[in-house]
Amino acid sequence: MTNLLDGYQRTFGYDEAFAGDDTIRSVYELVAGRFGELDVAEARRIEGVVADEFRRQGITFTVYDDDEGTERTWPMDLFPRIIEAAEWRELERGLAQRVTALNRFLDDLYVGEQAAIHDGVVPRWLVTSSQGFERHAFGIDVPFGARCMIAGIDLVRGADGSFAVLEDNLRNPSGVSYVVENRAAMAKAFPALFSNHRVEPVDQYGLLLGSTLEEVAPPSAGDNPNVVILTPGVYNSAYFEHAFLARAMGVELVEGRDLVVDDQVVYARTVGGLSPVDVIYRRIDDAFLDPVSFRPDSTLGVPGLLAAARAGTVTLCNAIGNGVADDKAIYPYVPDLIRYYLSEEPLIANVPTHVMWDDDQRAACLDRLDELVIKPVAESGGYGIIIGPHASDVELAEARANIEADHRNWIVQDLVELSSLPSLTDQGLAPRHLDLRPFILTGERTRVFPGGLTRVAMREGSLIVNSSQGGGSKDTWVLSDDPTGNGTNGMNGTPEVAP
Repeated sequence: MTNLLDGYQRTFGYDEAFAGDDTIRSVYELVAGRFGELDVAEARRIEGVVADEFRRQGITFTVYDDDEGTERTWPMDLFPRIIEAAEWRELERGLAQRVTALNRFLDDLYVGEQAAIHDGVVPRWLVTSSQGFERHAFGIDVPFGARCMIAGIDLVRGADGSFAVLEDNLRNPSGVSYVVENRAAMAKAFPALFSNHRVEPVDQYGLLLGSTLEEVAPPSAGDNPNVVILTPGVYNSAYFEHAFLARAMGVELVEGRDLVVDDQVVYARTVGGLSPVDVIYRRIDDAFLDPVSFRPDSTLGVPGLLAAARAGTVTLCNAIGNGVADDKAIYPYVPDLIRYYLSEEPLIANVPTHVMWDDDQRAACLDRLDELVIKPVAESGGYGIIIGPHASDVELAEARANIEADHRNWIVQDLVELSSLPSLTDQGLAPRHLDLRPFILTGERTRVFPGGLTRVAMREGSLIVNSSQGGGSKDTWVLSDDPTGNGTNGMNGTPEVAP
C-alpha cells in the first residue's frame, strides 16, 4: 500500500503544509499523520461517501451554459486548511478595518457629502461610470451606516507567506453555507482529528447572521423584527444557500410574488393574511429588485420595494448600490479609503494593481502582458480573466486590443503565485493553489466569522479556484486560542468595530 503522502513534492510557491526544507509544518503534523495512514483507494472511498451525502442532502451548485448539466454536487477536498489563532487574529483586524472603511465610503457616497470624492481620494468619473453605481440609492439611510451587512473578502497568500486582498465582494457574496457543510462532512469523515485540535466552530453562523439582521431593522419593527430571505427561485445557482440560511435563521424564504407593498410598507402573504416585513436579506441583483424603479420586465422583484426602503419602513440587506465599492476599478483605491476614513494604515495589502486609464501605467503593462494578470472590472466567477504566462499569443493580442479600446473596464495585476496545499488526486496528495473568502458581518458592530471558504484549483498549476471553473473547496480550521480547549462561540475575541 502506498500512502497518500508518498512522493509529495512542493512544486511552486508557498506550501502551507510543508516548509522549504520539505518538513511538515508543526500545525499540520497530526493531519499529515492521519492522511499518511490512507492510500488512494481508501481516500477516494471516503471522498465518495462525502459526495453521496452531499448529493442526498441536495448540497449543490449550478453552472450555467454547461454541456454536462447545470447542477453539480458541491466539491470538497478532504485535506483541511489550518490557520493558527495568532495569524487569524491579525486577519480579523485587517478584514474588519477594510469593511468598515468601505461601509463609510458607501454611506458617504449615497447619504453623506461625498467627501472622499471632493477631496480627490477617488475620481468622481470613475465612481459614476461604475456599473455598480446606483443613483436610486441616494438618500436611502441604513441603520448604523451598515450598507454592506454581509461582505466576502477574497484573500490570497503569496510566495512570502503573507496574505493580500485579491478582491472585495459587497453585493451578494455567496459560499458561507458550504463553509458549514464542509465542516459537518469533515467531522463525520475524520472525527478523531477534531479531538486533537481546538477548532473554532462554524455552525453558529445562522445565529450570528440573524442577530446582525435584527440589529439593522427599522425602529418601527420593535423588539421582534420580521426577517425574510428574498430568493430568485429554485433555478438560481445559489438556491441551496438561500434555503440553508433560511433554515439556519428560522426565517421565511420568499420569492417576489410572496411580497407586496402597500402604502410604503412591505408585507408577506401568509395563510393568516398579510404580515409586515422589517428586514429583507435579498439575494437578487439591484436591476431585478423593483420593476418600478429598475427593470420593468423583472418578475423576480417587488413593485414599490425601493419606495418602502426610502421611507425607512424596511431595511434591504445588502443595500442597493454597493457594487460601486466592489468594482475592480475602485479596488486600487481602497487602501487610500482606509487611510482617509480611519486614519490608519491598511493591515492587509492589496495585490499590486495597475489601472489602464492611466497612460503611463497602461503603456508599461502593454509591453509585458505575458507576465501579468488581465481582469475585466465587471466580471465575476473567474470569467474573462487572462493569466499572462499561461495565455496564447492570440489571447494576449486580443486582451491588448480590448484594453486599448476601453481603458476604464480593465485592470492589470502582478501575478501572485498563490499558496498551495496538499489535495487529493488519483496519484495521491499533490499541491494545488488556493484562496480564502472570509465573511464579515456588520450591524451595530462589525464581526469577522471564523475561517471562511477555502477554494482550491484542482487542475494542476491552475490559478483559477472558482467552482464554476473546475475548482473545489476545503474545510478551513481556525485554531482557537481559548485556554479551556473548547473553542469559542465564533464571536469571542472577534474585533468589533463601529461601522
